[in-house]
Amino acid sequence: MTDVLLPPRGTTSPWRSTPFRWLLTGRTLIGLGSAITPVAMALAVLHLGGSATDLGLVVAAYALVDVITTLFAGVLGDRFSRALLMRGAAVLACLSQAIVALSLATGLASVPMLAVMSAVNGALAAISGPSSRAVLPQTVPALALPTAVSVLRLSQNTAMVVGFSLAGLLVGLFGPGWAIAVDAATFAASAVCFAAMKVEPLAEPAARSVLNDLGAGAREVFRHTWLWVLIVQALIYHLMYGGTQGVLGPVLVTRLFGEAAWGWALAALMVGFMVGGVISLRYRPDRMLFVGTAFLVLTACFPLTMALPVPLPVILLGAFLHGLGLEVFSVNWDLAIQQNIPPDKLARVFAFDQVGSFVMRPLGLALTGPVAESVGERSWLLATAAVMTAATLMALLPPPCAICDASPEQPPCTTP
Repeated sequence: MTDVLLPPRGTTSPWRSTPFRWLLTGRTLIGLGSAITPVAMALAVLHLGGSATDLGLVVAAYALVDVITTLFAGVLGDRFSRALLMRGAAVLACLSQAIVALSLATGLASVPMLAVMSAVNGALAAISGPSSRAVLPQTVPALALPTAVSVLRLSQNTAMVVGFSLAGLLVGLFGPGWAIAVDAATFAASAVCFAAMKVEPLAEPAARSVLNDLGAGAREVFRHTWLWVLIVQALIYHLMYGGTQGVLGPVLVTRLFGEAAWGWALAALMVGFMVGGVISLRYRPDRMLFVGTAFLVLTACFPLTMALPVPLPVILLGAFLHGLGLEVFSVNWDLAIQQNIPPDKLARVFAFDQVGSFVMRPLGLALTGPVAESVGERSWLLATAAVMTAATLMALLPPPCAICDASPEQPPCTTP
């Protein structure tokens, strides 16, 4: 039996759990490095003479492979050691990012090469993604789970604020290669943390085919109305917003306010995440998914402010409100899934959540550059804000049973 140091079952604090502390440290380190890379990669493509369309293709390569790999990663996360998958993915991601950093530092990089390595990193992120979320209930007792979800997200978001804030500075002083080298180092350190994270293994799964496992995960998703309704809403959100953050934002804000400004905008976004996380530590609404979904209306503020002829502080405010609204929703969303899905299906459900949410993001990333060039950058940003608002309001339109409380005391509605 694995030696797992957990706090007493009656406590609501996750801090006395040694596995939770290792998980928290590892995921926080990854959050720090992963915040630096998008800024460094965007500026690297631009430094190589790439256009908005080229940047969109590089980011889309990551997103496409991530989506393709995630469903199988969910099956792996319910069959094998989640800690082992996380550790292996971190080691390989360290090597992959080191190759990217070296190619940029030596002048050997090209836009196609960055696209290929972006796809590799997308696959590695997919392998660890479902497991890194599903392993949380194995590290803390049930009563500590709400606090653990909030603390984990708050810590990651804090690290990403630091990462986004440093990204522009690192690129400006040392170049994008050295900035991505920092990401490689954080993956190496996180692999050490995940190696030290000892968790109780799940029961050995029955021998089934991959397709049977995927079918069982899909049935679990469609058994909960609140689950598939909000996955569809997220699909629309990422289709429209992915290109705003991955393509138009860096191009437009950098052109108007300088390279450091985009790092500040992403830092403001993450400060919003932090404030939303602090709010979620203290604020637990009865109808947590309904309230969380209502907060998503704030996400339209970021593309809206970038579409208007406003000074940089207004854009930073829009980014902050975006992060705040998204984080209040995300904490309640993660908690609802953790509390209502059987442990042996958690990785698959998180995989379907991720795939359903992000499946259209590669298309949005690839098309944003050409469409924005055709209709105008500001017009497309206004359209993005309008669609994001409409999608959120439509998710709130079904009767309360569709976006229900999803709490153990009040089980989620399963009405079609």
